[in-house]
Amino acid sequence: MMLQEYERVLVATDGSEGADAAIHKAVAIAKRNHAELFILHVIDTRPVQATSAPDIKYMEAMRKIGDDIIAEAMDYAESQGLRDVTSLIEVGTPKLLIATEIPNREDIDLIVMGAKGMGALERFFVGSVSENVVRYSKHDVLIVRKEDV
Repeated sequence: MMLQEYERVLVATDGSEGADAAIHKAVAIAKRNHAELFILHVIDTRPVQATSAPDIKYMEAMRKIGDDIIAEAMDYAESQGLRDVTSLIEVGTPKLLIATEIPNREDIDLIVMGAKGMGALERFFVGSVSENVVRYSKHDVLIVRKEDV
């Protein structure tokens, strides 16, 4: 049996419990493969796309939240001994950024993400980000179920 080795692992986080489980799994994979880990948070612009221009205060608040989410994930990765870790905060549509744009730009060979990050009603109407990434990404994708704590 041939085992896949990964060199550049992307984990997407929105700060949810499912994303935390994905971070733990991505860190373990990066350690095992001596891979570079990219931790991504996307500031979702969908809520403000109906307005003519994004509200500056809203975007500043979302940036602060993103900074906090990334800092916590970076602290965890470093506490586990990873040193080759890059943080990314992007603004746009998570489905596009996670499925294609960031993996192509950063030459990612594995995308790791939680199974759930948004509410059931939104998933019903627009589909989950993880479902979209699995469907449209040309990269390997690992969907992590929330760990029972």
